[in-house]
Amino acid sequence: MIEIDIEKCKGCKLCIENCPKDCIDLSSQVNKKGYFYAVSKHGCINCRFCAMMCPDACIEVLRE
Repeated sequence: MIEIDIEKCKGCKLCIENCPKDCIDLSSQVNKKGYFYAVSKHGCINCRFCAMMCPDACIEVLRE
């Protein structure tokens, strides 16, 4: 499972493009900075690809 800091996210989509399970999507809402931010869906396998690719360190991988 992942936790995304939506206020730090700039919607670059690197996490979405690199998720092997397609469990991250872009929100239809914007954060305080005006960016569409990433949101997690079910299906995370804790591979950490999203966290490694995030240039703004917005994603924390949590142990289940």
